[in-house]
Amino acid sequence: MATQHSRAAARLMMTPAVILLLLWMIVPLSMTLYFSFLRYNLLMPGMEEWIGFMNYEFFLTDPAFFAALTNTLLLVGGVLLITIVGGVLLALLLDQPIFGQGIVRILVIAPFFVMPTVSALVWKNMFMNPVSGLFAWIAKGFGLQPVDFFAEIPLLSIILIVAWQWLPFATLILLTALQSLDSEQLEAAEMDGAPPLSRFRSIILPHLARAITVVILIQTIFLLSVFAEILVTTNGGPGYATTNITFLVYAQSLLQFDVGGGSAGGIVAVILANIVAIFLMRMIGKNLDI
Repeated sequence: MATQHSRAAARLMMTPAVILLLLWMIVPLSMTLYFSFLRYNLLMPGMEEWIGFMNYEFFLTDPAFFAALTNTLLLVGGVLLITIVGGVLLALLLDQPIFGQGIVRILVIAPFFVMPTVSALVWKNMFMNPVSGLFAWIAKGFGLQPVDFFAEIPLLSIILIVAWQWLPFATLILLTALQSLDSEQLEAAEMDGAPPLSRFRSIILPHLARAITVVILIQTIFLLSVFAEILVTTNGGPGYATTNITFLVYAQSLLQFDVGGGSAGGIVAVILANIVAIFLMRMIGKNLDI
């Protein structure tokens, strides 16, 4: 009886916070859903009218949508590939006893605490600038022609910037998982004559599988909404070369002042993000059951 009263009291105390959280989420989402069915342009106040699913039709049939969807998938996939492979390698390196191990770990994790806008501007002006950037200076030192990253390989440049920001997160999660590995298994495999590559493939990688799945889940959810790095570097260009779904919604809502079309794009983005999240949750659930 006491336990039931305690649970009831706990639910009662949590209720205001839960209600506030639901209102904070549901009210903006409901307003976005409502605006998505209106012809609502900020340049034509008082001309709003109900048009049903026409905004969705325009958004989904816009050639820019398919380009943005492709860029979004390439961006997410590219960043995940770099962060997972790089995170595993860095975790293996940082797990070794080296001089100044604590300082090295802090330096590796530091990029994760830099604001996306700041890091993007640093990469744009200090590293990737084709005239005065560090990469241009190195290329000139070897007698090579500097690369104009944001004109020649814009999407890859964005992927590199975003991957640099998320690599510390993946490294931290994978390093924590690696340190929980029983060293006796590795010692036994080494005594049996197993080479390092076989030990990595048969012992270390299966042990890191759950951590890798968690990294993929968390990063994918955030990578679907990458925006600041695109805004301050390429502004979605050249053309639609670096426009993702989030930037396309921003352009339609705040650059074209089309609140109705932008709201429809926002709802489409939410649906796509939820589909990906559900798929990843099912995948991580199966992985955790192993």
